[in-house]
Formats: sequence, C-alpha cells, structure tokens
Amino acid sequence: MGAVTAPETPAVRRRQDREWQLHARCRYEDPSLFFHPDGERGWARKNRQQRARAVCAACPVARECGEYSISFQEAFGTWGGLSEDDRKRYLQDGITRR
Repeated sequence: MGAVTAPETPAVRRRQDREWQLHARCRYEDPSLFFHPDGERGWARKNRQQRARAVCAACPVARECGEYSISFQEAFGTWGGLSEDDRKRYLQDGITRR
C-alpha cells in the first residue's frame, strides 16, 4: 500500500513554495546589506549592491529567490541578485512584450 498524503491546498502549496528560503545564504547576513537606507545613492549604493550580489552569486537558491521576487513584485531589496531596478526593468519588459 502506498503512503497516504494530505491533499495539496493553496496554503500548503505556498508554504512548500517558500521552503527554499531555509537554504538562502542571506539568512546569515545583515539584512541591511540587501535593503538600501533612505537617501543612499551613487557609490555607496553600487558598493552595497555589489556585496549583496556576491552573496547571492554563492547562494544555492538564488534562482528561486529571484523568481519569487518577480512573481510577488517585491518592491524593495536585492533578491536572487536582482536589485529593485533590475526587477522593475524585467517587469516592464515583460509587460511590453505581451
């Protein structure tokens, strides 16, 4: 006889879809690395984003993270190596291509 499993509900699916977060490398970093402070511009912003992207580049779930940020239209932070501007461009390109 096979294993009995509970039916998959939207709530169960959402929880399963986020299990990748448990493996995210950013969990061990200061969150301020991924979210810019008010008024951050120029070199300071570019430097912080490069450091955040370096963490993402070594992360085993960067792809899932980036896809999540686009799917949920995360407005702030670096997710899966994608900055706010990266996601904005991606979403605009996706909308104009349809």
